[in-house]
Amino acid sequence: MPLPSPAAAQHSTRVVAHIAAEIARADGWIPFDRDMQLALYAPELGYYVAGAHKFGDSAAGGDFVTAPEISPLFAQALARQFVNLFEQVPSRIVEFGAGSGALAGDLIAALSKRGVALESYSIVEISPELVDRQRQRLQGAAVDWLSAPPTEFQGVMLANEVLDVMPVKLFVKRGSVTFERGVVIGPDGGFAFDERRASDALASAVAAIEAEHGALPDGYASEVNLLAEGWMRSSAQWLARGALLVIDYGFPQREYYHPQRLMGTVMCHFRHHAHSDPLWMVGLNDVTAHVDFSAMAAAAHYAGLNVLGYTSQAHFLLNCGVLDQLQAQHTPQNSGALHRLVSEAEMGELVKVLMVGRGVQGPLIGFARGDRLHSL
Repeated sequence: MPLPSPAAAQHSTRVVAHIAAEIARADGWIPFDRDMQLALYAPELGYYVAGAHKFGDSAAGGDFVTAPEISPLFAQALARQFVNLFEQVPSRIVEFGAGSGALAGDLIAALSKRGVALESYSIVEISPELVDRQRQRLQGAAVDWLSAPPTEFQGVMLANEVLDVMPVKLFVKRGSVTFERGVVIGPDGGFAFDERRASDALASAVAAIEAEHGALPDGYASEVNLLAEGWMRSSAQWLARGALLVIDYGFPQREYYHPQRLMGTVMCHFRHHAHSDPLWMVGLNDVTAHVDFSAMAAAAHYAGLNVLGYTSQAHFLLNCGVLDQLQAQHTPQNSGALHRLVSEAEMGELVKVLMVGRGVQGPLIGFARGDRLHSL
């Protein structure tokens, strides 16, 4: 694992002090989702708001690479699905958490090449620092920024690698009882995990999983993303007519809570090194958890949206003609990028695509082959 620079280590010390003060105010224990919220989003301190370089390769100082940074081929394929949807809904886009702005720029260019005159492209971004970076990257593009989702929106909404950075609740089974994992100050003065009996909301969520898929074994630890489920329910209030595309790392629920996946999916990334300790160098790591797509689809459905399609990133991109795009722009670099996007050993199978919506009819090109709605 590479060591942080002295300046980065000093920043982590400030983040630790901020969280430690919160733990002290909370009588010595905070739930992990609160710790994750502070580590990622505390004003002027959290990973996504403090100004550190995040996106891109390690040579550029980034911690991880998302699909849009790998190649414009991703947005070019995605544009074909948008064209398909714009036959039924207004040509308006709202993107949540636009990261570096790469996807927005490439998608606008790809849609323009296909003859689509966008009515609007809006970005909902909670990080002022990222808004500044996006503005710089998208200079000259007709983009506006929103501090909150719109209401009564008609068009297409897009969330690429957004749900996996929403804070999760950690749980562990001790016999038949569910406990919640939180963060305390350990004997050495650093952070440590500690367990308390789960709240009714968390215990009920775990009980529902067990009722559907069987009792989890003693010592089984994982996470539940109640915040992401709430976000999916809220999308039904934002979307009057159109579709929401969610692209993220994840599984259907029966795979997510498989008895052999004993320690959940929380992962951290620092300078392209993955590790599983979210209490190490707090504030310097991207902290993520995979998405339970069954829970996301159910939340949208019960809020009044239709579940329109679910498949792997590989199937989605291939359905949307990414091979045609590669043929038109064939270079060794593009060929390698496409391998990363669609290979089962890379992002092709690990990342899934879920579409929900209202007032949209099929067929939907991205789910023409390999739709896995039955697995949810």
